[in-house]
Amino acid sequence: MENNQSKSTPQESHAIVVEDIISQSLRWGVVISAVIIAAGLVLYLLTGDSGYPAGFFPTSPLQALRDVVHFKSFAIIDLGLLLLIATPIFRVAASIIAFIFDRDRPYVLITTYVLAMLILSLLLGKAE
Repeated sequence: MENNQSKSTPQESHAIVVEDIISQSLRWGVVISAVIIAAGLVLYLLTGDSGYPAGFFPTSPLQALRDVVHFKSFAIIDLGLLLLIATPIFRVAASIIAFIFDRDRPYVLITTYVLAMLILSLLLGKAE
């Protein structure tokens, strides 16, 4: 009697490894972003200063990244939020690579379209 569960094709084992890497990246992306957001919040609570004048918030990712090196608490919180937003986008991009290796052209096209829409929505979105 053979155990069918122990036999898997190389493509199935490759897919399992890729899915495991993607799920670990999602998990760590959320954990790291939560730690960064918490650090920014603790800095804000300790200093009582956002690092910006009253009523002003960084509205571009570049501005927030520049201000992180100056330890501005709101910029650190923004960095954590940017990482949280980037985590599922990374998952979509990694899926494209996995589908390319699997030579699954329809899914490559569909996932590429989804990634393009995600990036387009980020670029066209406005902070007010």
